[in-house]
Amino acid sequence: MPILDLYEHGEQRKNLAHFATLATLAAADGIITEEEKAILDKFAFKLNITDAEYKEVMKKENKYPIETPHSGEKRLMRLFDFFRMAFADRNIDEDQEKMIEKYAIGLGYSHEDAVEIIKKSFDIFCGKIAFEDYQYLLKK
Repeated sequence: MPILDLYEHGEQRKNLAHFATLATLAAADGIITEEEKAILDKFAFKLNITDAEYKEVMKKENKYPIETPHSGEKRLMRLFDFFRMAFADRNIDEDQEKMIEKYAIGLGYSHEDAVEIIKKSFDIFCGKIAFEDYQYLLKK
């Protein structure tokens, strides 16, 4: 087997683990809304999740460990994806908050950094950002 096949397999495994984590978050409140399903469908496409993998993830407990990317940018991207899923139905319950914190720590953030990132992310996703922050984000 060529080394490239091993790399692709490993990358697919990471994508599947990330998708399974997103699906677990979507189901944390007991139901998957149409908005959450639509986002899951987009992530399944983006992450090259097959129909069989999708069905397996959706019917079983999440059996995939959190894969921690080495790149800080990729870790932040995974956390951003998680927030998009969490805010899909515009309602974050306590279970989802706990899961987000566990996920952030699982991605390699310290507890303090996770709490800070989550607070700032909540402010951004809820539209509670200061004008200066808004202006800074638009200049990037």
